Amino acid sequence: MAEAAKDLAAGTVGGVAQLICGHPFDTIKVKLQSQPAPAPGRPLMYTGAFDAVRKTLAAEGPFGLYKGMGAPLATVAAFNAVLFTVRGQMEKLLRSEPGVPLTVRQQVVAGAGAGVAVSFLACPTELIKCRLQAQSALATDLVAAAATPKYSGPIDVARHVLKCEGGALGLFKGLGPTLSREVPGNAAMFGIYEAIKQYFAGGTDTSSLGRGPLMVAGGTAGAVFWAAVYPTDVIKSVIQVDDYKNPKYSGAFDAGKKILKAEGVRGLYRGFGPAMTRSVPANAACFLAYEITRSSLG
Repeated sequence: MAEAAKDLAAGTVGGVAQLICGHPFDTIKVKLQSQPAPAPGRPLMYTGAFDAVRKTLAAEGPFGLYKGMGAPLATVAAFNAVLFTVRGQMEKLLRSEPGVPLTVRQQVVAGAGAGVAVSFLACPTELIKCRLQAQSALATDLVAAAATPKYSGPIDVARHVLKCEGGALGLFKGLGPTLSREVPGNAAMFGIYEAIKQYFAGGTDTSSLGRGPLMVAGGTAGAVFWAAVYPTDVIKSVIQVDDYKNPKYSGAFDAGKKILKAEGVRGLYRGFGPAMTRSVPANAACFLAYEITRSSLG
């Protein structure tokens, strides 16, 4: 239990660092992912990441880039506690002897197990976050949407879903794509993270690595996560912001098929630039904060 508590504390600190560094990039990613197809002859609301930033700042001000941060900030402790604690317990199960470092393959398995556990917390949290981030992208008038938004905050989103969208199950809309993102994504991320650390250390003992190698390993691992599962994240986002009464998509496969038909493969990579730009500094900060905190706790 002492080791689990240390993972919990270190994961919490890492998650806060990740959120502060990465949320504005995530907001732009979700806006690009969720904007509807324009009417014939009309341009997209956002032509790209820089255009989305410019229009968001003009309509909503700097705080517009932090829309939806309340939900993940409120749950970041639980999210990263689950992720790193389950990963730590998986490591304990996979370790052949106490204190023996895990192989890269074992880290992949531990990451996958952590991904399963964290999906059940990530799904409702991200549904609330995406609804808040995307409400301006789904509106026809940016200024009007900023002045009178559909949702006033995270609690308002949750209340609306519970009342009008099927109760508690409504908060788990998009769970399938969330699992399809978190399980392979975390398997790849933790595997790559360990592989890079071992490369820098010249062996399996990585305890003496400095901050630079840890940041490189964390940033690269985060980039690999998103590169591996990004289309799944697009599908998750469009399903979670889809209208409940008049849904555009009947499920994940239907969403993927319709996006491919309307926009081709490029449609599954909307917002990829901001996501990749975010992943490196955010995950570098997360893993560095985790390692420093975990080390300081003994």
